[in-house]
Amino acid sequence: MTEHVMTVAGWAAAAIEIAGIAIIVAVSAYALFVMVAGLVKRSDLRAAFQTSRQSLGQGILLGLEFLVAADIIHTVAVELTWDTIGVLAAVVVIRTFLSFTLNVELTGRWPWQESKREDPDLSS
Repeated sequence: MTEHVMTVAGWAAAAIEIAGIAIIVAVSAYALFVMVAGLVKRSDLRAAFQTSRQSLGQGILLGLEFLVAADIIHTVAVELTWDTIGVLAAVVVIRTFLSFTLNVELTGRWPWQESKREDPDLSS
């Protein structure tokens, strides 16, 4: 690849990585704010906890997706060696496992199970 493409890809990977980190940090701050607001109001603490937990989990999932995308761009466009491909494969497997388990934790079901909600059009 030309030097210019590798430079642009490196900057793009860094920007996407920063976006992923920013998403996780911003959503973490929001989830903490929701939790503290629920404690201060002493309203429905369970609802505040659930909202905070759901927001945090979804933010982490979104941030992880950005971080995986940045790793793929960096590995493929900037530093393509067997060592970096192996590291990328390990990172993708670990992050996929984290995403999978977070999704199960948030939804309360395995991905292949039907949704707990019923479609109103199908219930008649």
